[in-house]
Amino acid sequence: MGGLPEGARRKDGRGAATARRLFAAALLFLVPAAGRGAEFPYPSGAGNIVGQVRVVLARADDTLLDIARHYDLGYNEIVGANPGIDPWLPGAGTRVVVPTEFILPPRPWKGIVIDVPERRLFYFPPVTARHPTPRVYTFPVGIFQPGFPDPLGTTRIVAKRRMPRWVVPADIRAQAAAQGDPLPAVVPPGPQNPMGELALETGFPEIYIHGTSRPWGVGMRPSHGCFHLYPEDAVTLFRLVRVGTPVRIIDRPFLVGQRSGLRLYLERFAPLKTYHPHGDADGAARAIARYMGATHQHWRIDWARVRRIAAAGEPIPTPVSRGSAPLARLLAALPAHAYRYRPYGSDANDAAPPPPLAVAAISVAPAPVGTAPAPPARILHIW
Repeated sequence: MGGLPEGARRKDGRGAATARRLFAAALLFLVPAAGRGAEFPYPSGAGNIVGQVRVVLARADDTLLDIARHYDLGYNEIVGANPGIDPWLPGAGTRVVVPTEFILPPRPWKGIVIDVPERRLFYFPPVTARHPTPRVYTFPVGIFQPGFPDPLGTTRIVAKRRMPRWVVPADIRAQAAAQGDPLPAVVPPGPQNPMGELALETGFPEIYIHGTSRPWGVGMRPSHGCFHLYPEDAVTLFRLVRVGTPVRIIDRPFLVGQRSGLRLYLERFAPLKTYHPHGDADGAARAIARYMGATHQHWRIDWARVRRIAAAGEPIPTPVSRGSAPLARLLAALPAHAYRYRPYGSDANDAAPPPPLAVAAISVAPAPVGTAPAPPARILHIW
């Protein structure tokens, strides 16, 4: 959400700085117990793709949103990967593509990177003696409504806030009143607070990364500039990130990647009119040229396939080097696994993390035919 949590105005001076450090330390003991997220080791060699696509079989009472939340995906990703399937009633036995394969953002891989059109946040923690293996965490996010654009550029996490009170800006109160849903001047902490229970304040004015009382909006455009996380993801990120962590917000609707030079992949998310008022017809070609120039590598490209992806969108890394199998064939070759987790239910649609959904171990489908094996994600359940 836009605006500031109550008490967020900071004062200069040594006393205030000391108080902030003590407060940040205390937060580590006060965060809720539940957390989740996807963690991957860095890809090998020149690769920049992590994870793998899987397929599950829906039951009669499953929704795409339940499946997406369980696998830490946003609405845009699960719906985009399953065109023609009703998000609310996919139907018993329906093959649901779970696009848990991700092209990492451009380097440097440091701190928090948010790709706005992708609606996804990546966190690259520092390598330490305690954690010597480079790794990346990734989470889906909700982004801004039209008229409340997110700034692009670099900043830092300047504060961590637990159970914030939302001081509602005047323009947001006016918009809510015009829609017949008036807001108070201050929303107190609690399960219906749109800022969730945990918030990371960035150096951009009134821009936070926080949980949300409307988790089904993750992957959509529900915010007034802030980035919305599933409540359970907010727990994980809040624990991992320290004040001072760099934050980079980027606009990359076309993502290009590889698995150690075997094939070139392209992924496309709808360009946002805020950043591309006249569209981005040549964005895919520019992204491919930029990537090959940066890596000093060259592939023979199937440009007809590139044009199809650029026109229709594909929230799954799709091979575009000449001679690669079509994505539809690769997906059809994946075995489907039963989805055995109970629905979240309407009572999970608030700021508090839901109870664990585990019924059986998460099954991992093999990588698409013709690709190098991908290291599996580690789904964190910090109960």
